[in-house]
Amino acid sequence: MEIILYLSAAVFAIAFFILVVFLAKTLKSLQSTLDSVSKTLTGLESQMQGVSLETTQLLHKTNALAEDLQKKSENLNTVVDAVKDVGSSIQNFNTSVQKISHKVQHELENNQDKISQIVQWTNVAMEIRDKWKSKKKQTMSTDEPSYRQEEEPESDKVVKKRFLRSR
Repeated sequence: MEIILYLSAAVFAIAFFILVVFLAKTLKSLQSTLDSVSKTLTGLESQMQGVSLETTQLLHKTNALAEDLQKKSENLNTVVDAVKDVGSSIQNFNTSVQKISHKVQHELENNQDKISQIVQWTNVAMEIRDKWKSKKKQTMSTDEPSYRQEEEPESDKVVKKRFLRSR
C-alpha cells in the first residue's frame, strides 16, 4: 500500500507538472496576446489623438466658414434691399410718366382745334416764305425788273380758302 501511495504521489506530481507546463504555455500565449493588444491600443490612442486634432481643426474651419457665410448673407440682403428700392423707384417713375402722358394727351385733345389752326397758319407762313424766296430768285436771275402783275397760282388760292375757313 505504500507503493500505491508513492505511485499515486508520483502520478500526482507528474500530473501537476504537466498542468504547470500547460498552464505556463497558456500564460505565455496570453502574455503575447496581451502585449499585442497593448500595442494595438497604444497605436489606436495615437490615432485617436490625430483624429481628435483634425476634428478640432475641421470644427474651427467650419465655424469660420459659417461666419463668412453669415457676413455674405447680410451683404447680399443689403444688395437685395437696394435692388428692391431701385425697382420701387422705377415703378414710381413709370407711374409719373404715365400721369404726365395722360395729362399731355388730355391737353392735346382739349386743344386740338388750336393745334390744327397753328398748323394751318404755319403752312400758310411756309408757303408765303417759299413764294418770297422764289420771287426773290426770279428778280435776281433777271436783269430787267418785271413790272407786270402775275395771276395768283392755284396753290395760293387753296391756302387762302383754308385760312378763311379756319377763322
